[in-house]
Amino acid sequence: MSLFVNRSGAWPTPTQMVAERTGRRSSRTRVSRDQALTHSAVWACLNLRADLVSTMPVDVFRRVQGVQVEVTKPPVFVTPGLQHGGSKPQRWMSWMYATQFDLDSYGNTFGIIRSRDGANLPAVIELVSATSVTMRCKDGVITYQIGGKSYPERDIWHEKQYEVAGLPMGLSPIAHAALSISGYLSAQQFAADWFANQAIPGGHLKNTAKTLNRKESLKAKASFKAAVSSGDVWVSGNDWDYNVLGAKASEVAFLDTMGASETEVCRFLGVPGDMIDVATKSGSITYANVTQRNLQFLITKLGPAVLRREDAFSADLLPQPRYAKLNANALLRMDLKGRLDAYKVAIDTRIMTPTEARELEERAPLTPEQEAEFARLFPAKAAPTVQQGVPS
Repeated sequence: MSLFVNRSGAWPTPTQMVAERTGRRSSRTRVSRDQALTHSAVWACLNLRADLVSTMPVDVFRRVQGVQVEVTKPPVFVTPGLQHGGSKPQRWMSWMYATQFDLDSYGNTFGIIRSRDGANLPAVIELVSATSVTMRCKDGVITYQIGGKSYPERDIWHEKQYEVAGLPMGLSPIAHAALSISGYLSAQQFAADWFANQAIPGGHLKNTAKTLNRKESLKAKASFKAAVSSGDVWVSGNDWDYNVLGAKASEVAFLDTMGASETEVCRFLGVPGDMIDVATKSGSITYANVTQRNLQFLITKLGPAVLRREDAFSADLLPQPRYAKLNANALLRMDLKGRLDAYKVAIDTRIMTPTEARELEERAPLTPEQEAEFARLFPAKAAPTVQQGVPS
């Protein structure tokens, strides 16, 4: 523990921990989340994961004689928080998006518990920026400093991701990916400077007839710039050559640097590169169907984070033995033919009834008139009869 706590009892930020562990304290390896979000792959990864998790419906269950029974959701699963600095309620999907975005970028998400329900469980959680939170430990007691005010541990909602033993806060993927991200941002800035003619001269104007002194060079340069900057025609004899140097920017290795950084960012943030249109060395990746691809992503990348969140909600927001589950069926939604084939198998094997299948397709149960029409159009086969030992 002493490796992570400074003399004042405060844990350093995730970025500082990376610098301490790697022995690199140069500002080149320090990348804030705002800077990282200018990296298109970082934004795409964080947005994809937050979009998917926040749009998964949440349901509350309890087991009755071994059977899972759905129960009414408490208000905290409908309007869990307040808009920061105001009294307007924050809806569930908005709250989930913000917390998942923080978990995937900072490794932590924080909120102030503003009120509790009759079971003394959090009822309203006002989210705060992770950058404004400082954790302190004295004599084994953890307190949180937010905006110059101290809060005891029981008044703070704190979810963690990427936990390691001995550290009461999650690790930040962006801090650990600082080298990869900073390399991309440096290459991006170099490209911008190049095309803005700040890194190297934009062109080379050469007099082939004679050598110019400095005064003559500056006069020729001013005359040339005055003509081309206003869109006018520049007239020269056969003693002037002009070469555009900026057009050769594609030869610079920053393109490879940016491509390699995108792949590394996907590894750090847990998103397959092809899902955010990152090119792969092996070419395009194809799959038999969308459902199989999404199932692989859910199992290997997103699923563990979803399970951890379900565990946190069940333990800290619900009275036992109730538990919360995020419904990932939306992520595994199939095409129409695939869904109908699955329903047919489920009905034929007596796992699902036609009414349950219709409910999943947002259709009302069959009316007596509809059942009669099905019976008329698709009459059941008559049972075979036996006459003198020979089937009819």
